[in-house]
Amino acid sequence: MRIALLGTRGIPANYGGFETFAENLSTRLVKRGHIVTVYGRSSYIDKDKTYFKGVRIKVLPTISHKYLDTPVNTFLSSLHTIFCKYDILFICNSANSFCAFLPRILGKPVVLNVDGLEWKRAKWSVFGKWVYRISEWLATFIPHHIVTDAKDIQKYYQKKFNKKSTYIPYGSSVTKVNCTSILDKYNLEKRKYFLYVSRLEPENNAHVVIKAYKKVNTDFPLVIVGDAPYSKDYIQSLKEMKDERVIFTGYVFDKGYNEFQSHAYCYIQATEVGGTHPALVEAMGHGNCIIANDVPEHREVLGESGLYFNAQDVSTLIKKMQFVLKNTGKVMEFGEKAQDRVSRMFTWEKVTSDYERLFRKIVRGKRI
Repeated sequence: MRIALLGTRGIPANYGGFETFAENLSTRLVKRGHIVTVYGRSSYIDKDKTYFKGVRIKVLPTISHKYLDTPVNTFLSSLHTIFCKYDILFICNSANSFCAFLPRILGKPVVLNVDGLEWKRAKWSVFGKWVYRISEWLATFIPHHIVTDAKDIQKYYQKKFNKKSTYIPYGSSVTKVNCTSILDKYNLEKRKYFLYVSRLEPENNAHVVIKAYKKVNTDFPLVIVGDAPYSKDYIQSLKEMKDERVIFTGYVFDKGYNEFQSHAYCYIQATEVGGTHPALVEAMGHGNCIIANDVPEHREVLGESGLYFNAQDVSTLIKKMQFVLKNTGKVMEFGEKAQDRVSRMFTWEKVTSDYERLFRKIVRGKRI
């Protein structure tokens, strides 16, 4: 199949979950014999880059603005696809649902991954939240089919819009790496630090994690991996919650990211909005003991293979962090359980097979 992937910042991944997803899915589809093009944004991807691991890269311009960056680039990408011979278009992010209109009326099959319920995020203004709510509605009839990466999101679309979707979760590799170059850079030791990974935005609760950590008696540092282009004030407020044991690394990808995940003592997932969170699945795939905010999306992914806290009650996180520090055996046990769960349910090979199967059905005109 000739497949186009739209709506991300592009590959190789250098921003977040959708980009990592695009890289893993597209490169695996190419290995299976498909011809894949990933559209990217000129502000993130080198405009002279034409291929990455067999995937064709098409870089188009955008407007670097909180509200315009994604839809402008995706709209231009959708226009470009009109003049190309693709068997199917795969668009990421419900905010891009309107971009499926023109390709669809011109006869190109379109699949949309709606992601989570973005209108719940605190970073959006009233207007931004309204746009996302409208986009959810558009997603129910403009593309040929939608994909949800969490069963809780699948239930939401079924209940609110009576819209069926295909559930395909985010994936992860099941691995650990031995090298420690990123740890050496920050003077960290194997299995002697807590790890938090996320975009640094209010609803991802980095402030809750730091507040709890400051009350925990430990020499293990707290490593905060992530950044956000439009949250400078929030990030500054985090850094002002002074504690010399907290290390901010900014964005870290590829080898360095895998090293952080491979050698953490415990991983903390504090997010409260979204579908399947990439960093959570990846932490499980690296065999980490997880302490997760107790929301349905995390329960769905982690099951009984981790520990939970309530982000509205900091004391619950303090207690769980103290518990894991005192129970090394339990830390190892939960890590093994989490990795086994990923092996059974969330590998990239399984995710790729699910998408490949879905794309074939739609290309052949079968009802889903």
